[in-house]
Amino acid sequence: MTDETNPYGSIHVSARAVAAIAYQAAIKSYGVVGLASKNLVNGITNRIVKDPTHGIEVNYEDQMVNIDIYVVVQYGTRIKSVANSVANTVRFSVEKYLGLPINQVNVHVQGLRINEE
Repeated sequence: MTDETNPYGSIHVSARAVAAIAYQAAIKSYGVVGLASKNLVNGITNRIVKDPTHGIEVNYEDQMVNIDIYVVVQYGTRIKSVANSVANTVRFSVEKYLGLPINQVNVHVQGLRINEE
């Protein structure tokens, strides 16, 4: 959690709030069809309890934010372009809405989805 103090009081921003903003930015990015679990245990947990920040991990390091995003990409898109787009969109959104400095946005492509028509 990050803390900021001003003349009117203090502001506390939780990792869950950062993850919720990052989730919305990532899911709206071109080529992303969904977010994935980091591992099998997280995947099973998400099936039982729906988490709106599924696929996002937020860590604080000396008032800097590190974000890891686990995405599923549409088959046929350039993976590197999609990953760069997600990283830039998430960085912009978090900095815009929360004013927090972002240290890293790491995008992990966990799979490809093929549309069968």
